[in-house]
Amino acid sequence: MNHKLRRSSILFFTSLLILHLTSLNSVCGQSEFNHPQWSRNAVIYEVNIRQYTPEGTFKAFEKHLPELKKLGVDILWLMPVNPIGELNRKGTLGSYYSVKDYKAVNPEFGTPEDFKNLVSKAHSMGFHVIIDWVANHTSWDNVWVKSHPDFYTKDANGNFVPPVADWSDVIDLNYNNKELWKYMINAMEYWIKEFNIDGFRCDVAAMVPTEFWIEARKELTEIKPDIFMLAEASENYLHQAFDMTYNWQLKDLMNSIAKGEKNAADIEAYFENEKKDYKSDDYRMVFTSNHDENTWNGTVYERLDGAAETFAVLCGVVKGMPLIYSGQEAGLNKRLRFFDKDTIDWKPSPLRKIYTEINNLKKNNKALWNGNAGGDMQFIDTGNDSILAFIREKDNNKVLAIFNLSPAIQKINLSSPLISDEYSNLFEPDGKVQLSNKEEFLLNPWQYKIYFK
Repeated sequence: MNHKLRRSSILFFTSLLILHLTSLNSVCGQSEFNHPQWSRNAVIYEVNIRQYTPEGTFKAFEKHLPELKKLGVDILWLMPVNPIGELNRKGTLGSYYSVKDYKAVNPEFGTPEDFKNLVSKAHSMGFHVIIDWVANHTSWDNVWVKSHPDFYTKDANGNFVPPVADWSDVIDLNYNNKELWKYMINAMEYWIKEFNIDGFRCDVAAMVPTEFWIEARKELTEIKPDIFMLAEASENYLHQAFDMTYNWQLKDLMNSIAKGEKNAADIEAYFENEKKDYKSDDYRMVFTSNHDENTWNGTVYERLDGAAETFAVLCGVVKGMPLIYSGQEAGLNKRLRFFDKDTIDWKPSPLRKIYTEINNLKKNNKALWNGNAGGDMQFIDTGNDSILAFIREKDNNKVLAIFNLSPAIQKINLSSPLISDEYSNLFEPDGKVQLSNKEEFLLNPWQYKIYFK
C-alpha cells in the first residue's frame, strides 16, 4: 500500500502512540536474531507477476529466471500471491493487497503446484523467495469475515471499516484480539511448510503492533532459522522483528536533488544522521522505484529525469540493500496500472548492463556488503555541494564512488589519503588506474565514477 496514506481514525493514532512508547526502550537494543548469511551480499528484486508477462502466471514468469540470474539478483520478492477479493473490488482485477484467503494461491497466477514448482526452480538456481504478506487488513469477502467476524475492527454500528478511507476495497483487522495473532501466524507458517518460501515482505508493517511481529518472527524462526523479514516501513523500532526496513528517506532525497531542491551535501548529512537512528547491522532497502512509487508517484524518468541512471548506480554502492522493481532493467517508462492488466514492455536498455555490473560488484566486493558485513561510508570533502564522494572498505576490498549530482559540468579536486590506491574502473573493462592523494576530475552532468579493488 502507499506509505503516504494515513489512518483517519483517532483510535489508530492512539494505538500507534502507545506502540511507539512501548517500543522506545528497544530502539537501540540488539536484535535477538541474526540475518541469514545468504542475505549479506544480496540484491532484492520485486516481482509483479500480473504485469511481468502477457500471461501473467507463475509458469510464464519462471522462464525469466535465467535473465534475472544474469542480472545478479538474489532475493525474489513476489507481490501477494493470494486470491484477490471480489466484493468492493477496485478496477477489473483488483488490488493484490485485498486478500481473500491467506492459505490459497491466486488462480489467475496458476495452481499451488505451479507456485511450488516456481519456488523449487528458483532455489535450484540459487535464488531465495519471499512473498508479500498483508497482515493489516483483508478483502471484504475474506473467508474470516464469516468464520471469525470478531477478527475485524467495527464502528459504533457494528459495521466493518477500512483502515484508511481511500482503501475502500479492504477492511481493518483488530489486533486487540489475540486469537487473530494465532491464526495469522499459522497462515504465515503454512507458506513456509507447504511451499518452502524464505521469508516475507510485510505490508504497512507499522500499522500492525510490533509485539505481533516479534512473536511471529520467533515462531517462524523455529520452523526456518534463516527466515528473512522485510518491513514496508522506515520506523527503527521494527528492527526488533525485521531484517530490513524501507529507506524512504533516501528516495525522497533523490527526488529532491533531481528537482534542484537538495544537493549532494544532503546525502552525506543523511547517512551521518542514519547512524544515530539505526544500528550498524540494520538493513535499509534502497531504491529508486517500487510498485507504489511507479504507479502513484511516477516513473523514475518522471521523478528523476536525467538522473535516473545515476541514482540507480548510487543505490548499488551506498550502505543498504538495493531493490530493483520489475522492468527497471528494461528502462520501464510507464506507470503500470494497479488494478488492471498492463504488461511490461521488455525492450533493450543500457540499464540492464549497468545493473548487472553494479550487482556483481556488490556480490563480490565485501566493501559493499549489507550491514556489518560491509564497509562504512567514509565521505571525502569535495568542496562542492554538487559532488558526492566516498570510500567503503572491508577486508582489503575497497570501493571509491564519485557522483556529480547536478545537471551541470563540474570540475573538482579531491584531496584525501583515502583515495591513494590502484583500482579497476567498473564501467571501463581492463581500465586499471593509479590514484594519488590528490586528483582532479571533470564530470559531465549526472556523471559517476566507480573504482574498486
